[in-house]
Amino acid sequence: MTTTSWNHKDLLGIQDLTVDEINCLLDTATAFKQVGERAVKKVPSLRGKTMVNLFIEPSTRTRTSFELAAKRLSADVINITTSASSIVKGETLKDTALNLQALNTDIIVIRHSAAGAPHFLSRLLKASVINAGDGAHEHPTQALLDAFTIREKKGHIAGLNVTILGDILYSRVARSNIWLLTKLGAHVTLAGPSTLVPRVFEEFGCRVTHDIDEAIRDADVINLLRIQHERQRMTMFPSIGEYAAMFGLNKERFARTKPDAMIMHPGPINRGIEIDSEIADCGRSVILEQVTNGLAVRMAVLFLCAGGKHSPEGAE
Repeated sequence: MTTTSWNHKDLLGIQDLTVDEINCLLDTATAFKQVGERAVKKVPSLRGKTMVNLFIEPSTRTRTSFELAAKRLSADVINITTSASSIVKGETLKDTALNLQALNTDIIVIRHSAAGAPHFLSRLLKASVINAGDGAHEHPTQALLDAFTIREKKGHIAGLNVTILGDILYSRVARSNIWLLTKLGAHVTLAGPSTLVPRVFEEFGCRVTHDIDEAIRDADVINLLRIQHERQRMTMFPSIGEYAAMFGLNKERFARTKPDAMIMHPGPINRGIEIDSEIADCGRSVILEQVTNGLAVRMAVLFLCAGGKHSPEGAE
């Protein structure tokens, strides 16, 4: 396996990637997933490199996944959160990042509440910048791990009916998934309340419906999103109970889906709201497999952005 289709020092989003670049990332992740299944799970691909996790917004899964991915690649890792940084003292994001680069940091993984923050840093820094989520804009590695999981389970992505259900308006996961899945030939349907799934999303090349039963009936993949309360400026529906009743994936609705429809969720799950507990834990749910695959995908992203050009050392 070669990685000649990847020539970026940064991963800022899905929107600007080509199909070849996306497939290059997914193929590289396949090799790294094999590493995670071995008794010795480390490879020396990033030995001598330093990665900083700069998380200005809270995270558990993504931050831990990037940290473990870097350590599996033998990189040195530093974690910085808002409370532990000079940002609380008034230092700008620019100065924080330039100081980290002055310490010979090779890779900065950033999560920030402001859309475009990773793009801003990428223009300033020689270090690689990886977007771990910027506001309601993009979350590229989540979309990549979702696509990796779909391809692994279904064998392909082109031609599949993928329904993304929930808070689309405020979701960076939704935007990255829409761009990636449509590039790879999937038929994407967005569903949820009209206040959270406006018709403007049809301009992204997907279908919009506010009828959940119609949205899930022919879906090969159902990706459920939680309500992004922290990003909403007002209440977008009358109550949580009403949302669960009208748009939650409950047992009755689940029984009307295709027998091989795959259930996905980027987490954290709000059980009993967007999905019933029994469905989240059922055999057709791949939620925990998404987490496992996220590690392989992030190893691939770090490897490629750090300049990896050939088959990951020791991964085959």
